[in-house]
Amino acid sequence: MPDVRLDFDPQRELEELKGYLGDAYRQDALEHYQETLDEEWAGCGDEDGFYRRSHGYLYNLTAFAMTGTKLPYVRELTRRVPPGARVLDYGCGIGSDGLMLLKAGYRVEFADFDNPSTAYLRWRLEQQGLDAAVHDLDKEVPDGFDAAYAFDVIEHVRDPWAFLREMEQRAALVEVNLLEFDEHEQELHYELPIPDMLGYTAERGLERYRVYYGSSHLVLYRPERVSGARRLRNRLAVAAEGLRRRVRRR
Repeated sequence: MPDVRLDFDPQRELEELKGYLGDAYRQDALEHYQETLDEEWAGCGDEDGFYRRSHGYLYNLTAFAMTGTKLPYVRELTRRVPPGARVLDYGCGIGSDGLMLLKAGYRVEFADFDNPSTAYLRWRLEQQGLDAAVHDLDKEVPDGFDAAYAFDVIEHVRDPWAFLREMEQRAALVEVNLLEFDEHEQELHYELPIPDMLGYTAERGLERYRVYYGSSHLVLYRPERVSGARRLRNRLAVAAEGLRRRVRRR
């Protein structure tokens, strides 16, 4: 499948946030986005409420989007799902990945809690002249998608298996990245059972497994179980990537 052009523009990410916040915009909050988020969390302490009220994520997610870190994940999806496909950005935050896909011709819908990030996303859609549904995870989220993806999201949930089931119920292809746990990086991250989760995807229609940045395990898989021969090929692919990763670390 030919490569899809992605409209990645870090400067626009910054200018949109400035335009949205106006006089309330703080450059120091962007430059120290992790500290901004940590301070907000320390003053909240209620995890469920935090994800529904956080303004610090406006800065955190903007700063992260400006790095282009998730571009390889988006490209992996576009190599397997053509423009025109219906895709779900699950745990979308401010929606930067889905906005790129919308402009590339995909039929994107977004899902997250009703919070300041999704309010900002709705503003961004209007500003860019784009039309897409933004679903509230506390309410009903539709199914029937060609693909659903969640980047840097699953490590924030208490039950990652339930999270995968929610995605599998809604899409024919699931893409997630599984981050290795670093207790010093982010208090709101949970440790994922990555070996078990890789084994789980190997039992299914695993289409891609690759480790990015030394600690982000990206998997694309179809939820249905596959034959024994296919499972063996999947396990070999997982083992081969693990070997390549160890070699790269030397």
